[in-house]
Amino acid sequence: MHFRIYTLLTALLIATPLLAQQKVTYNLSFPNAVHHEAEISATFSGIETDTLKVLMSRSSPGRYALHEFAKNVYNVKASDAQGKQLKVWKATPHQWNIVGYKGSATITYTLFGDHADGTYAGIDETHAHLNMPATLVHAVGFDKAPTQVTFNTPHNSNWKVATQLKHEQGTTYSAPNFQYLMDSPTELSNFDIAEWTVRDKGKEKTIQVTLHHTGTKEQFNDYVQKTKQIVAEQRAVFGELPDYDFGRYTFIGCYMPQANGDGMEHRNSTIVTSSQPLAKAMTGQLNTVSHEFFHAWNVERIRPKSLEPFNFQDANISEALWLAEGFTSYYGDLTMPRSGIQNAKTYADGLAGDLNYVLLSPGRQYHSLVEMSQQAPFVDAARSVDQVNRHNTFISYYTYGSMLGLALDLTLRKEYNKTLDDYMKALWRKYGKTEKPYTLTDLQETLAEVSGNEAWATKVFTNYVNGSELPDYAPLLAQAGFELRKAKPGTASLGLPGLEFTKNGTLITNGTTITDPIYKAGLDRGDVILTLGGKKISKEKDLEKVLKNHKPGDVIPVSYTRRGTTKTATITLTEAPYLEVALYENIGKELTPAMQQFRNAWLGSKAKE
Repeated sequence: MHFRIYTLLTALLIATPLLAQQKVTYNLSFPNAVHHEAEISATFSGIETDTLKVLMSRSSPGRYALHEFAKNVYNVKASDAQGKQLKVWKATPHQWNIVGYKGSATITYTLFGDHADGTYAGIDETHAHLNMPATLVHAVGFDKAPTQVTFNTPHNSNWKVATQLKHEQGTTYSAPNFQYLMDSPTELSNFDIAEWTVRDKGKEKTIQVTLHHTGTKEQFNDYVQKTKQIVAEQRAVFGELPDYDFGRYTFIGCYMPQANGDGMEHRNSTIVTSSQPLAKAMTGQLNTVSHEFFHAWNVERIRPKSLEPFNFQDANISEALWLAEGFTSYYGDLTMPRSGIQNAKTYADGLAGDLNYVLLSPGRQYHSLVEMSQQAPFVDAARSVDQVNRHNTFISYYTYGSMLGLALDLTLRKEYNKTLDDYMKALWRKYGKTEKPYTLTDLQETLAEVSGNEAWATKVFTNYVNGSELPDYAPLLAQAGFELRKAKPGTASLGLPGLEFTKNGTLITNGTTITDPIYKAGLDRGDVILTLGGKKISKEKDLEKVLKNHKPGDVIPVSYTRRGTTKTATITLTEAPYLEVALYENIGKELTPAMQQFRNAWLGSKAKE
């Protein structure tokens, strides 16, 4: 008797963990793909509560704003393990509560997806482009549960699967937990594919390029070859590739007319999308590839503590996006000349655009670089219907951070015989390989270690990161034979308003900027300029003629209409603020051997060293 009871208890103790073992299984089908629908089922096994709370995400890895993906979910039903229908209670706009199950519950629903990019889902007869937070429901308490996902591709579709999920068999894939699943976008289509193996620190790592596109095989091969060059150059920055979880990194590309331009980093893959064909936009598309691949180190592994763990039910805020996104932007651009895809002049033109934006925007009067980073939930693909004043108060942490990266790189080279590559390598060793999330203090201490100058590192973080100052870029760029100068010195200007010329006058299409003469004169978005300096302004040439006949500092009258009322004012013209970055050899200045050597060390290939 005692033996039997002991045996039974032992059997129950052994069986209980097996019965309670959590697992999530998804099945996706696309019977109505032509109308952008997917039919999805999610089975949750080993439920441990009396109410299963099923959620749709509200945010997505790499994005910081709310997106409310539940708006595209409908026909929600639930059943238990025996197929009995269960009651579904809509608790919130993005949560369904289910009770009455036995051991497991299956949720079925229809998903609508017609926006193929890095954030949403795009489904049609040619493909299913799936960002997981926009596609799959999940359940409270199942964060650590292993997951299997089966993609049931349409009959005769020739669709293949591109994903960072672990392949199990057929079209079934797995993820070790919820966070990894949500971080694993997937493209189902008849895409082109190429891959190569990199021998790295004694390990073999596979790089895979999958591309759903309308171009030729030759264009795809050219794209792959240039992607190889990008991979090699960025590997050289850090000295090694990351250890990808399943030994593979996948570029998941979709360049189709119905796609939307985007790039989104993930742990072992990236999404790159564009409506432009390879033949028209390859260089720009490769720049996105460059940016996103650099994220495999910077943000996926060199990661701010403020983004750990990622919250799928709220906006995610970080003080360090100037480095996570901004320095990635700097290297995304820098990799282009290093890999030979761009020449020095094209790179200099890109710098000029970025410097114009950062140096001429008034946003630094309102927010520090850290505070710009914390604005991400309001600007990172966030949706709003009301007008905002961001043209005055905000500078993108992408560009602002990139230009700080430029300043640090050129200063480290000039003053300390170091480079920003050395800084990124140090961050990789301390926080990337170890996957120890960093703080701003960690970043400052590492800059002090690399430069050997604690006082300078403190100044950088006090004045440039936590403050709104920037260094003088002209002498820094001059080291490489790049001249930063006014593009149109002595030319009169209204500033930088957006204008639309019509026969009835010139419409101001954007909010005016506080530094512009037109703002100081009291004009704003929606006003229609009738005359300037007594001359009717209905064509761009009319405006150019008036400005050509005046000089900076001249005060001229303006008449305009606002909401049906005609008004007058005076405008004090300013000098055209636009900047350019010119190569010394193109403007008749001597490019010295020292400058050429500096430029080569900065913009030249590192993969060949």
